[in-house]
Amino acid sequence: MTVTEKAAYLRGLAEGLNMEADAPTTKLFNAIIDLLDDLALTVADLEDSVEILNEQVDAVDEDLDELESFVYDEYDDDEYDEDDDFFEVECPSCNEVVCVDEGILEEGSINCPNCNELLEFEIDCDCEDCEEDD
Repeated sequence: MTVTEKAAYLRGLAEGLNMEADAPTTKLFNAIIDLLDDLALTVADLEDSVEILNEQVDAVDEDLDELESFVYDEYDDDEYDEDDDFFEVECPSCNEVVCVDEGILEEGSINCPNCNELLEFEIDCDCEDCEEDD
């Protein structure tokens, strides 16, 4: 039984009591039952609104799942390997910290994304591979 049905049931019980219309207790009961009717209608409206909101939230959640799937599944695993090392370089002009990977270091330079200053890199390496290149 819904809240509005329960309020209607209480109204029917009160009318079945055949109370005197002008009696103070009858007026009190009628006012209470009117209040219950209003509250029951408000609750029913709120339940409908919550149901609509839940449907909209579910739709947004599904859309977000699709978007996440699109963004993260389209990401090429060859472009980024979690084992890649990143290095922080501070721009001497603007003090912006820039993260660069090994490939950029090997290229020798990059423009600062903040001030466009050319950042040049020299790599001094002691490994056997680099000694063979010399």
